[in-house]
Amino acid sequence: MAGPHCRCAIIPQAFQPPHDAPSAFERQTLKQAALSSFGPGVVLRLFGSRVADGQRGGDIDLLVETQLLDPAQIAQAHTRFLARVYGDLGEQKVDVLIDYPGRVQHPPIFERARQQGVLL
Repeated sequence: MAGPHCRCAIIPQAFQPPHDAPSAFERQTLKQAALSSFGPGVVLRLFGSRVADGQRGGDIDLLVETQLLDPAQIAQAHTRFLARVYGDLGEQKVDVLIDYPGRVQHPPIFERARQQGVLL
């Protein structure tokens, strides 16, 4: 119990310390969430600070490559994916890039994610 003389820290439940590379459980959870949300043939890459040597980062940067074509289906899959990830790993910062056949614009970050990313 925290009082005026207590030197204990109260840490909110949402607090997540900075992470390095994801654990085997986190990698498996991300892969299963992508497969169940985007369907067979999905490719999932982790990139950014979680795979960079010597860096620590709190967010999870992902590139999802899906065979889905319909923008509404892609949006629904994205929502399902994040709901499953949050449900299984807890709420944390997850940045998701989604590439699909016929995508017109490919910002440079997509190529960086492919080159530097690690397949999950």
